[in-house]
Amino acid sequence: MKSLDIGLAFELRSDFKPPPGAPTDSLEEYDTRETIDALAGAIGDMGHRPHLLGGGRDFLQAMLANPPDLVFNNSEGRHARSREAQVPAVCEMLGIPCTHSDTVTMALTLDKALTKHVMQSAGMRTAPFRVAADLVEVDRVDLAFPLFVKPLAEGSSMGVRVTSRVNDRNALIREAQRCFTDYRQPILIEEFLPGFEVTIAVVGNGDDARVLGSMEIAPAHGAADAFVYGLESKRGYRELVRYHAPPRNISAQQCAAAEALALASYRVLGCRDIARIDLRLDAAGRANFMEVNPLPGVSPISDIVVMAELLGRDYSSVVSRIVGEAIRRYPALL
Repeated sequence: MKSLDIGLAFELRSDFKPPPGAPTDSLEEYDTRETIDALAGAIGDMGHRPHLLGGGRDFLQAMLANPPDLVFNNSEGRHARSREAQVPAVCEMLGIPCTHSDTVTMALTLDKALTKHVMQSAGMRTAPFRVAADLVEVDRVDLAFPLFVKPLAEGSSMGVRVTSRVNDRNALIREAQRCFTDYRQPILIEEFLPGFEVTIAVVGNGDDARVLGSMEIAPAHGAADAFVYGLESKRGYRELVRYHAPPRNISAQQCAAAEALALASYRVLGCRDIARIDLRLDAAGRANFMEVNPLPGVSPISDIVVMAELLGRDYSSVVSRIVGEAIRRYPALL
């Protein structure tokens, strides 16, 4: 494999200031400088030449002035429901190779309801759900409690709290109002699944896509049937969460079924290179699709990196796998 100029597209939390009244997680999607340095270091260890492109206008100017051989997309974008599609759209327009999924997949999958509609049409099991744009629509929701409430188009568990699981209509109204006020967008309301939560990494492209690993995400204390893997759990993961890879509390048959569902979801949605699919078991022990992240975090403490380490792989191997899968899609880079 020849040495390439690889540009890193990203946003740093330190580059932004939350507006007055913004929720505590308003910049949760963005990275720290430590993560970008780790990513650049891993790319350099592969024998490539990393350089920082940044995001937004800085990314556009860098791409026009000195385009790299390959863009490593770690950019969440800004301001729009389709923001995760901004970097791949620029790369497609300029004809520059880019890691991760394309514009269509990125735009689709950030909208949780659209993604679930696609899953349903493909015959994939997912919890019953509704979308509400105001409290009048929330009051019409006819699903069975307990329910789960979250913003329609956010990532990194933005808007997901312990209170997102609601047991009655009054709690539903309170939680819906919180999301409307803080995130200014419609909300997804779905029936809460009481089984264990499993996240599955899939790598590759098309028929060559395959499961990289599966990880159970379990509470450190208390029952799994009420566990919410949200902002509080992720920020306090050392005390509140236990990660098991491979999964510990589901059978080999259940794990195989979950991995088959994740792989099928990856292919249906047209994911490329790598994605993380989040599933949860229902009361009958069947895996249900929750959501997909086609741009999974690559910080040293992100779910995919934690999973890889539990399975005996190091940080650099995860980054190397993403870059390698992308390069194989572009014969000119080989």
